[in-house]
Amino acid sequence: MKNDNKSKEVVYKSFYGYLMGVVFRYVSDRNDAEELVNDSFIKIFKNLSQFAHPRDEDALTKAFKGWIAKISSRTAIDFIRSRRALVYMDDFTEAEQPITEWNALTKLNVQDILRLLNGLPELHRLVFNLYEIEGYAHDEIAKLLSIPESSSRVYLTRAKQKLRVLYSNTSVGTYGTELI
Repeated sequence: MKNDNKSKEVVYKSFYGYLMGVVFRYVSDRNDAEELVNDSFIKIFKNLSQFAHPRDEDALTKAFKGWIAKISSRTAIDFIRSRRALVYMDDFTEAEQPITEWNALTKLNVQDILRLLNGLPELHRLVFNLYEIEGYAHDEIAKLLSIPESSSRVYLTRAKQKLRVLYSNTSVGTYGTELI
């Protein structure tokens, strides 16, 4: 809060890896991810006064991580949005998309999950991350991405279907417990 460079360095080193993980859910290129994390830290330090500091010290780290993750995910979304125009899917409804049951028989490690997520089209990955990982509602996603709410639902359904296909294509063995 006092704009101390040593404190900034400690925060940067402490949370750099965490924010790389957040940003990698949105972009697959390492150079883009590093740039977005650095942009995020600039925004974090610039807006530190807006962070609602909880009185409970145990909740401080959790609240701070949530706050910086939100800044990073929005920075990544803005980056993606600036690179490409979003395609609307008003013509599709959820009823037209078959929903199937899928149970993973294995615990995927982080690299496997990132590899699967990176196999999704960009907009599908965005909606999946925002809904399933960040906990946004479809109306919030629609506003954030400037798409209709129904498109958000369709993108999520398609992302889940594509993940099922990607997972089944990368699994081997009778029970699908080994990944290539």
